[in-house]
Amino acid sequence: MKSLHIAATGMSAQQMRVDTIANNLANMSTTGYNARRADFADLHYQQFARAGAISAQDGTVLPTGVQLGLGVRPSSVSMQVEQGASGYTGGDLDLAIEGRGFLEVVLPDGQPAYTRDGALHRTGDGLIVNAEGFEVVPGIVIPDDARALSINAEGEVYAYFVGQVEPQLLGQISLVGFSNEKGLEAMGSNLFLESAASGPPVVGAPGADGLGTLRQGYLEESSVDAVREMTDLIKAQRGYELNSKIITAADQMLAATTQVR
Repeated sequence: MKSLHIAATGMSAQQMRVDTIANNLANMSTTGYNARRADFADLHYQQFARAGAISAQDGTVLPTGVQLGLGVRPSSVSMQVEQGASGYTGGDLDLAIEGRGFLEVVLPDGQPAYTRDGALHRTGDGLIVNAEGFEVVPGIVIPDDARALSINAEGEVYAYFVGQVEPQLLGQISLVGFSNEKGLEAMGSNLFLESAASGPPVVGAPGADGLGTLRQGYLEESSVDAVREMTDLIKAQRGYELNSKIITAADQMLAATTQVR
């Protein structure tokens, strides 16, 4: 019976949906996290009678035909690109990106990666790095004798020194944009890699070329909506239960068939 296999694909799809929801809820407190959504598509159809086929000698045409679907399949788990709320932290190296764009960091193998997690730090040598210790492009070094830092909306980093009234410009943090942010490859640790689907990175100054701006002392919170996720979880659970009932019904029908004498 095809219904057994069809219901099995439905249960598998709802399980993937629950897995996606679980990952979203687990990252409710992850800085700069964008919720994911599981999308599905129907499988191919068996054509028992094609629509438009001639059904009689007088040329009568079937208006609809007979097409039997064979289940569902996952089509994508896409990132929902939404601006999260900005939470105040007061940290000199905490940066929230307001608008489009990613910070660029350099991985140990020299490969670039991209993140919206603006919880930055400084090494013992004064280099600005992310929470994983990866250098933030363009590699700005904070002098040891700097008593305070100021980062404006355009990403310019200024340091204040004892005995000096005017601050010293240390460099400018750049942002990177992509034509298709949903096509980026997630690698964990709030980092993304460029892919063929994302398009090439476009580097620019914050506030230019459609890129967002920076806000010092804030961090972008997760964009996960707990109410929406719980609603989707209930729908997925009910969908899983309904598909399991189809398997039960098909099993009872098969049992009745084997008892026929």
